[in-house]
Amino acid sequence: MSDDYLQRILQAKVYDVAIESPLDHAPRLSRRLGHEVRLKREDLQPVFSFKLRGAYNKLAHLGATAAARGVICASAGNHGQGVALAAQRRRLRALIVMPQTTPAIKIQAVASLGGEVILHGEVYDAAYEHAAVLARDQGLAFVHPFDDPDVIAGQGTIGMEIARQTGGELDAIFVPVGGGGLIAGIAAFVKQLYPRVRIVGVEPTDAAAMFESLRAGQRVTLDRVGLFADGVAVRRVGEETFALARRYVDEVLLVDTDEICAAIQDVFEDTRAILEPGGALAVAGLKRYIARGAPAGQRYVAICSGANMNFDRLRHIAERADIGAGREVLLAVDIPEQPGSFLKFCGALGQHSVTEFNYRYQGAERARLFVGFGLDAGKEDAGAVIARLRAAGYGVVDMSANEMAKLHVRFMIGGVGRELTDELVFRFEFPERPGALLRFLQAVGTAWNISLFHYRNHGSDYGRVLAGIQVPKADRSEFLGHLQALGYPYTEETANPAYRTFLAG
Repeated sequence: MSDDYLQRILQAKVYDVAIESPLDHAPRLSRRLGHEVRLKREDLQPVFSFKLRGAYNKLAHLGATAAARGVICASAGNHGQGVALAAQRRRLRALIVMPQTTPAIKIQAVASLGGEVILHGEVYDAAYEHAAVLARDQGLAFVHPFDDPDVIAGQGTIGMEIARQTGGELDAIFVPVGGGGLIAGIAAFVKQLYPRVRIVGVEPTDAAAMFESLRAGQRVTLDRVGLFADGVAVRRVGEETFALARRYVDEVLLVDTDEICAAIQDVFEDTRAILEPGGALAVAGLKRYIARGAPAGQRYVAICSGANMNFDRLRHIAERADIGAGREVLLAVDIPEQPGSFLKFCGALGQHSVTEFNYRYQGAERARLFVGFGLDAGKEDAGAVIARLRAAGYGVVDMSANEMAKLHVRFMIGGVGRELTDELVFRFEFPERPGALLRFLQAVGTAWNISLFHYRNHGSDYGRVLAGIQVPKADRSEFLGHLQALGYPYTEETANPAYRTFLAG
């Protein structure tokens, strides 16, 4: 079927609802990276995402009988808005099944477009299964978010626009990847006309379904996915999208949460627009691609795929952007407990601005610091600073890549448990909705004493808890069985150096 995508895309019906999005130059990013960077602004679409292209093309190709019965989809946000708007323009009934954990802003956006919202399940997979049952029972046309030729062709019109806007005079296109519909459509069009242009997919490290599938040579299903970039949090890519990716995609790069946050800041500084995490993936991947060594003066396009950002997530993004861009370093440092030792340490640190400093008295001999400091581009790098501090006699551990340290420990320095025995430490995640924290505590139960607890709402769909629990050695097998039965994703952090440095007794 992949041979006919060029014609499918040329004949796609999207412009009743979609705009031909601009291809904006990113001057600040281009200067800094030494390449010409252009941003394909799909965040400027009427629903702030590219998703309405594929949704409308699918609805436009429905037969009269199927259209009269209405359509249904499962969505955590952007796809649902695209289907709702497309159905509104086509005057069709649209049922949008969304997880109960979907943020209110996205539910309201779908409802305002005339979609009938049904909340079901705590995760997308549960919503998808329920939508499939309703489609069968009510005879509704199911609009798949990515694994459908008409949806793929609709998204492929982005590739058609890029080809027209650049004349094919570019070196690579960077595309965010979830289920694969966007990259499949773009690649199928561009590669048939301009085979020399590289098509590079970008996924989060914790939602790498396409990366793992291409590496395995077959579709794989991830056990779980991270939800920071919720727009691409897909456990299994589509069958058709995988076939097209194998044929046309040159490679898939992985980026972490901090790199995504830095990319959101990069786009903001050039455009004053705030992308959602999934919408900034391509920019993060472009930067990683260049950092590994690309010839100077290349021409690149990054797809800014969406801007449906929850406002309360900006705090977390702002905290992590400088780390992701390599502009901030977080360290655990041992210094002597004596007058003037902090001043001496700052002298050893050199001309770097201190961004964070946490300290608590540890005894008569030693103090422990949690320190953040800034790096100036083109000057001394983090490794050189750390080496200099160690040479000056300081014990230093780099915490910049330590997720527990960045999420929790930096905000709770000083909570050392004196004379505390049998403490185990775990990070948990649970769906963030009213009463979720109470239900989590009830599920943990009262059989074991909670000796440490840190919860911080980051404005995302999932809450995060760091908990210390006293579990005698004789009870540990029973306790770990209890954790498995709870069903909450967890990571044991008892051996984590951030815990052992700042919190353990």
